[in-house]
Amino acid sequence: MTTTLRPDLYPTRVTGEAVPQPRVDPVVWGDAPGPLGQEQLDHYESRGYLVLDNLLTADEVETYRAELLRLGRDPELRSSERVVLEPDSDRIRSVFEVEKVSEVFARLLFSSRLTDIARQVLGSEVYVHQSRVNYKPGFGGAEFDWHSDFETWHAEDGMSRPRAFSVSVALSENHPFNGPLLVMPGTHKTFVPSVGETPQDFHKESLRVHRITVGSPGQEQLTRMAERHGIDQITGPAGSAVMFDSNLLHGSNGNITPFPRSNIFIVYNSVENTLGEPFAAPKPRPQHLGNREFTG
Repeated sequence: MTTTLRPDLYPTRVTGEAVPQPRVDPVVWGDAPGPLGQEQLDHYESRGYLVLDNLLTADEVETYRAELLRLGRDPELRSSERVVLEPDSDRIRSVFEVEKVSEVFARLLFSSRLTDIARQVLGSEVYVHQSRVNYKPGFGGAEFDWHSDFETWHAEDGMSRPRAFSVSVALSENHPFNGPLLVMPGTHKTFVPSVGETPQDFHKESLRVHRITVGSPGQEQLTRMAERHGIDQITGPAGSAVMFDSNLLHGSNGNITPFPRSNIFIVYNSVENTLGEPFAAPKPRPQHLGNREFTG
C-alpha cells in the first residue's frame, strides 16, 4: 500500500527564524446561501471573527450552566484525560470532547443554527474537530497565551489547511475585566510559524501552562502583529457568541475577579480537510483533542 504525501503549505516548528507567510487559502470557502448575510461574511473575511448576538435564549443559558456544573462535579469524568486542570490549582480549566459526555451539549454542537453557518463559511459538509467547555473560574482562572489554533492543529493533529473555525458561546457575562477573548483582527491572513521542536506528548503541558514556548509566536512577532493590526476585546452577555477563523491570533488574560468567564467552545472543520499525520510532531494528539472518528 502506498501513502500519498501531502504538501506542507504552512511549515512550522522550525529551527532558526520564524518567517511569516501570506495565507494561500480562502477565509470564506464559496458563495452558497446560508444564515449569514453578505455584510457579516465580509466582516468575518476581513477581520477574522464575527460576533453572534443572542445565539442562546435565557432559558438555554440556564440549561447549559446547569450542565456545566454537573460535568464539573462528576468524579469519574474528573479523573479522565478529557479534563485539564488549572496550572496553579486542582480546579477544572477545560473538559474536552463534551459531545461524548453530555447529550445536552451534543444537541447544541450538532444543531442547524451552528452547522448551517459552518457549511456556508467552509463551503462543504462539516464535522466537529474539537469541543470543550472552558470554566475560567473566578479568583484564579489562568490566561491562555497568544496563539493560532491552526498552527497547533497543523503541527500536532495533521490538519492540512485552515478550512476550519471556532465558535465560543458565552455561558457567563464576558466583562472587560474577567479575562475575555482578545484577538488581533486580520492576522488570520498571515501564517506565523513557531520555533522549536514539538516534545513528546506536548499537549499534556501546553493545555495547562501559563506560557507556551512551542506553538506560540515569539514576542517580537507578536509585537509587530499587534502594532500592525491592533487588539480587539470580545465582550458580551451570556448567550452571545463569537466565531473566529482557525488562523486568527488570539488569547486571554487571567481572571482575578470573582466572576467566572465560562464558555462552550466548538471547532467545525470541512470534511474535505480531514486529519492526516502530524506535520511537526512525533505522533497525533489523542482523539479527544483532534477528532479522527467522525462519519462524513
